[in-house]
Amino acid sequence: MEAIKLNTVVFMGSAKTLTPPWGGDARLGDRVLQYVLKTIAARTAEPVGATPKQTVSHDVTVYDPVEVFGAGGALESCTAAVKEPHFFYKPGTAPPAMDAMRDKIKAADAIVVVTAEYNHCVPPGLLAMFDAFGGSNFAGKPSAIVTYSNGPWGGARASIAIQPVLHELGCLPVSKMVGLPGAADILNEAGEPIDPSHRMLKQLPGCLNQLEWMAVAMKVQRESSGLWA
Repeated sequence: MEAIKLNTVVFMGSAKTLTPPWGGDARLGDRVLQYVLKTIAARTAEPVGATPKQTVSHDVTVYDPVEVFGAGGALESCTAAVKEPHFFYKPGTAPPAMDAMRDKIKAADAIVVVTAEYNHCVPPGLLAMFDAFGGSNFAGKPSAIVTYSNGPWGGARASIAIQPVLHELGCLPVSKMVGLPGAADILNEAGEPIDPSHRMLKQLPGCLNQLEWMAVAMKVQRESSGLWA
């Protein structure tokens, strides 16, 4: 049995920190992010059709816009307005933390996006994290999209809106998407299912099956061809 460790980078979309006047979470996505991370951590899957048999686990790095654009963050000088994208710096002159973030993205085998929906689109902090780095750092690896909302649509329009960005960067989204409507009724504050049998919780395992299958295949091709190395 061959064991494969995937370098997986998770991008959090929302940067909200303020509890709304009507109550609820300051950032509903914290529940969803924890659910995604716990589900990934529990994975030891066999990619479909793999020969010889392979088990897959993940080494996960999370990029949260609250931290990334905050004081001391990797993109503090860039800001969410993308004033100083990494690829505009001359080699060796970018802030070290920005270089380190670029290196993590480039070394990734898989990308996971966890995002809310703002005005039928994706939050600016999420786009800014992608826009701060050149597409060659993302290319040749798969991505998965997880959206959520307080309402009944689960962020579906944000899921569609982020796909052209991921395609342009070369981290192609798998076909199974995850959308969690009324996320606070599905997950508790620790990101654990309130009702483990809830039908919407069936989405993420299927999505991760596709992500892992593609990540293993694309990792082998990148390493054998040297492309995007």
